[in-house]
Amino acid sequence: VLDWLAANPVDALCLQETKTEDKGFPFAELAAAGYHALHNGQKTYNGVAILSRLAAEDVRFDIPGFADEQKRVAAATVGGVRIVCAYMPNGQAVGADKYAYKLRWLAALTDMLREDLQHWPKLALLGDYNIAPEDADVHDPVAWKDQILCSEPERAAFRDFLGLGLSDAFRLFEQAPKSYSWWDYRQMGFRLNRGLRIDHILLSAPLAGACSACTIDKAPRKLERPSDHAPVIATLDLPGE
Repeated sequence: VLDWLAANPVDALCLQETKTEDKGFPFAELAAAGYHALHNGQKTYNGVAILSRLAAEDVRFDIPGFADEQKRVAAATVGGVRIVCAYMPNGQAVGADKYAYKLRWLAALTDMLREDLQHWPKLALLGDYNIAPEDADVHDPVAWKDQILCSEPERAAFRDFLGLGLSDAFRLFEQAPKSYSWWDYRQMGFRLNRGLRIDHILLSAPLAGACSACTIDKAPRKLERPSDHAPVIATLDLPGE
């Protein structure tokens, strides 16, 4: 992360699946690199963090009113922008208990965002959504049809986010076909570009209007022992930035 930030000095970075408690999170190292950090951590599983150049305000963890032991959400206001970092459930398989949990979780997050947008009109929802919104986001739509990450209820939940007035930053611009953000480690998934676009940045109308670019940085995926996800970067031209 420090190497990536040195090469990509973004104003804010959202991390998901940190898999550590707060006591194991590298706050000091990030501060030395010029970043404030907030972390909603959990041993072994889940965990989310927001790193930012400016100090965060109005910090909130988890989804209000939704009983959940899993640490999947961190939200804060940075420079007047409400940043919501979310690690959305995978769901395991269509019809599984974890799939039902995923759909309940997504509905609860939608309710939270609807409320938050009333307070923070400049809002960005960033993270690992574990949803490929359309067939164009899937390397083999036939093989993935009605499968986890691509099922219609999951895609409907994604459309519910858009129905709140949020826009998919990546689709604000013309993009190369077969653009993905995740590739399975197995069967040469990355080398053969057998991927899915499941990592997204959704922007409220004021931020979408200020967005001048959105890209996927595939370079880290080529490193030794990489994450199976690649960073998604949105550039916002905001006053004072």
